[in-house]
Amino acid sequence: MYSDHMSTTERLIESTQELLWERGYVGTSPKAIQQRAGAGQGSMYHHFRGKPDLALTAIRRTAEQLRAAAEASFSAPGAGAYERVRGYLLRERDVLRGCPVGRLTMDPDVIADPELRRPVEETLDWLRGRLAEIVAEGQRQGEFVADLDPARIAATVVATVQGGYVLARAAGTTTHFDLAVRGLLDLLAAARTPAA
Repeated sequence: MYSDHMSTTERLIESTQELLWERGYVGTSPKAIQQRAGAGQGSMYHHFRGKPDLALTAIRRTAEQLRAAAEASFSAPGAGAYERVRGYLLRERDVLRGCPVGRLTMDPDVIADPELRRPVEETLDWLRGRLAEIVAEGQRQGEFVADLDPARIAATVVATVQGGYVLARAAGTTTHFDLAVRGLLDLLAAARTPAA
């Protein structure tokens, strides 16, 4: 499953990331992590103080990866604000698995633990903030109408994506996610200035 060149630490982190995405915190047992990583109990506890420490490392890694993927869309060279938001909304995702960060908000053990919750909260805050910056930039450049509220638009984008995942998973098809994203893009297109 993993390359022979990957360190035990990396295998443990990646295995935990995958299991948290699939099963949540409670369903991610140390034994399941060790089995998936091909690592023994001694190896796990040599590198990490226990499941909470390893889970926190995995959640932080997942959050970093989500930010990097989003930033790739947000920083598209030469693209205007609308195109960068559009790129983010239409980027390739494993829709039926849901968001690896957003799904953690439904995990009571993650939400109840301030340390585990922090990277989730910070990532969603960062995402809203970054989207608000892009919308405000689009307003300054005359691409979007002046009466849009960038913070509200950013919250709507994040809510559409996260809610789209829920609808898609409930129906077992990406159709509802795609409809939600396309509907939001229609609304954003209507908020562009005639010159844009």
